[in-house]
Amino acid sequence: MRGKIAFTKAVATGNDFVVVDNRGGMIGRNIAGFARKVCDRKRGVGADGLLLVERSKKADLKMRIFNLDGSEPEMCGNGSRCIALYAKEKKIAPKEMDIETVAGVLSATVRDEMVKVKLTDPRDIKWNLCLMIHKCPYRVNFTNTGVPHVIHFVDDLERVDVKDLGWKIRYHEDFAPAGTNVDFVKVMDKKNIKIRTYERGVEDETLACGTGSVASAIIAAEAEKLDSPITVETRGGEKLKVYFEKDEGEFRNIYLEGRAQLVYEGVIKNV
Repeated sequence: MRGKIAFTKAVATGNDFVVVDNRGGMIGRNIAGFARKVCDRKRGVGADGLLLVERSKKADLKMRIFNLDGSEPEMCGNGSRCIALYAKEKKIAPKEMDIETVAGVLSATVRDEMVKVKLTDPRDIKWNLCLMIHKCPYRVNFTNTGVPHVIHFVDDLERVDVKDLGWKIRYHEDFAPAGTNVDFVKVMDKKNIKIRTYERGVEDETLACGTGSVASAIIAAEAEKLDSPITVETRGGEKLKVYFEKDEGEFRNIYLEGRAQLVYEGVIKNV
C-alpha cells in the first residue's frame, strides 16, 4: 500500500483516534500494520486507535477499530461516539444513525458535539471473583460491554499502580487467551464514580474508556446500589454519563453520552 490517505483526528473524553473513510477499500491489506504505523506517537499521527468507516448492508455504516498494537477489538464506546460525529459531519449518515460493529448494531444520536450511543446489553456478568496475584487475593467483578472488563473497587485511585496491576490482571490465566480490560473504580456517591482504566491493546492506562465507563457504572449500580444515570469521571478529568434500566440484576437499554470532537484533518503519505 503506497500513496496518500486522508484522515481526521477525533477525540472523545481523552481517547484519541485516527478516522479514515475506507468505504472505497483503499486500506485493504495489512490493516494491522497500517494501524501500528499511524497510531505511533513518535513516528506517526499518534492515537489510541484507528477507526475505519466501511459500508454496511444492515446499518448506515460499519465501524472497525484497531488498537495501536494492531489488534482488532469487537467495539469501542468512545470510538463509536467519534465515528458517529464524523459520519454526521461528513454527511455519511444522518444525526440519528445505526452503526454496525463486530459486537452488534449500535444506534447513535449526534447533537452538536454531544453524542449519545445505545450499546449492546452487558453479558457474562460474574460477581466477586478472587484473583491471586503475587500471593495476594484481589476481589473483582467482570462483565462484557462489547469487550471484556474487570472492575476492581478501590478506596484511593491515586495510589493504584494502574499499569503494573492492570497488566497482571489483563494477562491473568482466568481471562486467557483473549485477556481483559481492567477498570479501577472509586464510588463517590449514589450518582458519581471515578475510574482509571488499563486498556487491552493499548497496554497502558488511557485517559478514558467508554466501554469501561459503562462496565464500571453497571457493576457499581448493582454492587453499591447506585441509580441511573451515573456520571463517570475519567482519568482525563472529563465526564461521561451512563444510562440504563435494571430489573432483578439484568441490565438493558444501555446508553453512553459525552462530548466528542473532530480536532484536525490531514494526509498520511507513503503508507
